[in-house]
Amino acid sequence: MTEIAFDDFLKVDIRVGRITRAEPFPEARKPALKLWIDFGPEIGERKSSAQITERYAPEALAGRLVLAVVNFPPRQIGPFRSEVLTLGLADADGAIVLVEPGMPVPLGSRLH
Repeated sequence: MTEIAFDDFLKVDIRVGRITRAEPFPEARKPALKLWIDFGPEIGERKSSAQITERYAPEALAGRLVLAVVNFPPRQIGPFRSEVLTLGLADADGAIVLVEPGMPVPLGSRLH
């Protein structure tokens, strides 16, 4: 495990957003979904490619709150520009499970 300074952690801007839309991403090399996430008025809506197909169907994601890193540079993934990194954890089978707040919080709230 590599240690980092607390000031380095503070540079990572992790915010809560609401998934407004999700679609299959058949052009991705690894199975993935395209997500559109609303982070509220300060940040707005951003796109993300997420490898979450083992546990989530696109039609079940709209309205779900998720955490994402919003200050990484965008990445071009095939024909799709991923603007934020949606956070997830691997379950016991290695499938990715989305990181979600346990209670409702305002869109755009920053992780502290």
